[in-house]
Amino acid sequence: MKNILLLLLLFILDIPHSSAQGDLMIMPKRVVFDGSQRSQEINLANTGQDTAIYAISFINYKMTQNGNFEQVEAPEEGQRFATDLLRYFPRRVTLAPNEAQTIRVQLTRTGNLEQGEYRSHMYFRAVEEQKALGEEDLNSSEGIAIQIKTVFGISIPIIIRHGESTTNVSLSEIDLNLDGENPQLSMVINRTGNMSVYGNLKVEHISKSRNTTQLGLVRGISVYTPNRKRKFTMELNKIEGVDLKNGKLRITYTSDKGDELAVYE
Repeated sequence: MKNILLLLLLFILDIPHSSAQGDLMIMPKRVVFDGSQRSQEINLANTGQDTAIYAISFINYKMTQNGNFEQVEAPEEGQRFATDLLRYFPRRVTLAPNEAQTIRVQLTRTGNLEQGEYRSHMYFRAVEEQKALGEEDLNSSEGIAIQIKTVFGISIPIIIRHGESTTNVSLSEIDLNLDGENPQLSMVINRTGNMSVYGNLKVEHISKSRNTTQLGLVRGISVYTPNRKRKFTMELNKIEGVDLKNGKLRITYTSDKGDELAVYE
């Protein structure tokens, strides 16, 4: 066929809770302003073999009870965006292979803020480098030529905390399923108060003879405002000699600094 149809399919993949996607590495994977800083830096690095261009912007999400993220234009009740309180530079970066770049994020105004937490997500979107017309080779002997290009995106939370935290955490609705190849532990993480929580979940088995064995550890579990609950399921390690039908489980939720937030036994 002489007429060739070129289809450009753009797939935008966004994983808010991840610090790496494609060939872009981001550190840190979350930024928190808690009153002690007016500016912070985010470090980007291109780990790929090709030069990459990224456009930087803000995007807002709500978290579902299952821990998924959905983009929203307006805040829900109890949710506050941080976009109007922040500025950043640069807004677009070009990274050669193995090249790094620093993004500076600054607070602009916090004088009349209500106590609580403000959150938005900084979004890094890969930009396809444009080619001159006629540069692409569109020759095809027959049929339809299809070109598929994937545009990757990644975002990290930017959080502003103002005032004293009134947040408390508890664990409930614990359910252990032993039917599968590996045990599955389900629970609900309950959050109350004016700020979100972020931490690590550790599960231990305590035998009748008081021997303690760690069965699982999951890092980076968050419950963002205004959510009161997050449903969470994790797979436990099957360890020889550990009888889950006897003894008990101890579940500990700690902050990323190691502070104990909630314990269930």
